[in-house]
Amino acid sequence: MWHRLPRPEDGRVTEIIAGLYMSPPEFLSLPGAFALVVARWLPSAARPRVTIVAGAELVLCTIALSVVGIRWQMLPVLTGAAVALPFALSPLLRRRTGRPARRARWWLALPGSVACAGLIATGPVAAWAFPVPAFPEPSGDFAVGTRVEQWTDPRRPESFTADPDDRRTVVVQLWYPAQQSPAGAQRARYLGRTEHEARTVSDALAREVGLPGFLVSGVSRAHTHSVFDAPVSGGGERFPVVLFSPGSGGVRTQNTAWAEELASHGYVVAALDHPYDSAAVLLADGRTVNTGIASTGDRDKDDELAAGWTAVRAADLSFVLTQLDSLDRGEIAGPLTGRLDTGRVAVTGHSMGGAAALQAARQDRRFDAVIDLDGYPHGPTTPSLDQPTLALTQAVTPATDPRYLPRLTEALQASTATSYRLTVPGAAHLTFMDGPLYLPPVPSIVGSLGRTASPRIVAAATLSFLDTTLRHQPGDLAGILRAYGDLTVHHPDPDSSR
Repeated sequence: MWHRLPRPEDGRVTEIIAGLYMSPPEFLSLPGAFALVVARWLPSAARPRVTIVAGAELVLCTIALSVVGIRWQMLPVLTGAAVALPFALSPLLRRRTGRPARRARWWLALPGSVACAGLIATGPVAAWAFPVPAFPEPSGDFAVGTRVEQWTDPRRPESFTADPDDRRTVVVQLWYPAQQSPAGAQRARYLGRTEHEARTVSDALAREVGLPGFLVSGVSRAHTHSVFDAPVSGGGERFPVVLFSPGSGGVRTQNTAWAEELASHGYVVAALDHPYDSAAVLLADGRTVNTGIASTGDRDKDDELAAGWTAVRAADLSFVLTQLDSLDRGEIAGPLTGRLDTGRVAVTGHSMGGAAALQAARQDRRFDAVIDLDGYPHGPTTPSLDQPTLALTQAVTPATDPRYLPRLTEALQASTATSYRLTVPGAAHLTFMDGPLYLPPVPSIVGSLGRTASPRIVAAATLSFLDTTLRHQPGDLAGILRAYGDLTVHHPDPDSSR
């Protein structure tokens, strides 16, 4: 199976083999490299032809890869081929000079051949484990545009700095229904507006999880299906709004596949970077703000800290909704003026962002629905939620986390609106973000749903909830949600909870 991925550097399209996540030059270099290793073991008559063809193929592939940049996953392939090359060429060169061809004894050559073959085989394994993510094609009727805004709240001091004049600033990325862009239009990078921003954010995310930056360097190469500043879809329709807060140390783009899917179905998604909380935030003045929060290792102390960080995030979400309302009314200039239906708004988040969404909804009744993507409810559980709420979780048991489910159940049962908890079988914590697209498919890390199914299931469940709560589409929401996992419904009347 092949994926076609846009390359905004030149507007052309690169095909990538989906199973191995390798481009054609990368894939074609494999048989050439293996052929050089095998050449030593071939009959004398076949050896020259195989060596020449394999060497020429490798040279061409290496030149092609040098143009676009050689990924670290290809270094073992090229190293193995380089080590094997002198031994493959030596008989040819000796023959041309009239000297008799010599081959080392097989028991001396075998360990070297096995070592070279092992190096070469490491390449596709590494490319599969740490790929350049291939984002799923949005399934809705709309093309997707994206743009980035930076807004400063003059009424809120920045609590993470000692400067009394510093005011809270957030960076927001919008995904919205757009007009179809021309063929070859440059697609948005995954982690930033520029290559520099993408690499900075990628390195910061790697540091957050304790990985060497080069392992996930392919993430900064990725491009999405959105087009920066694409014209808004025509027709004058006003679109419901979905705000999103990422996980602790996460970034605004961490749920891009989900955001693009929602936008293609007629929603505007506004995802936030929370400075000093997100891994890295690049501001308009050129500063990079890295995360300033850290766990202490003490559960009670960390809960207290997380409650404070969640409160800051909740205030950020309310502020951004105010800004979006001003944008819609034309008080802030932008192409989405008159196109945002800020009377139909959901607040969502992943992990700590889910906790922030719950807090924002308690404090700000402008939010009409809440989605918590596997987020432990930090902070107070009062006042009660008045909005319908969907909590998507992995399978959590008292053995894995004795406090999570009771705390979440308490929040949902106290709601004055019908709320839903959907446990997705095979999910892990990172299933609910883009992690399955680019991290090793280890079930304990990204779940067992697979790179394709994970974003599809999360987006489909949340779309069903949003269509019901914001668009008031008829249908059996509980029945629809049950198709994606184990569902518990909490009704406003505690006596009817089940």
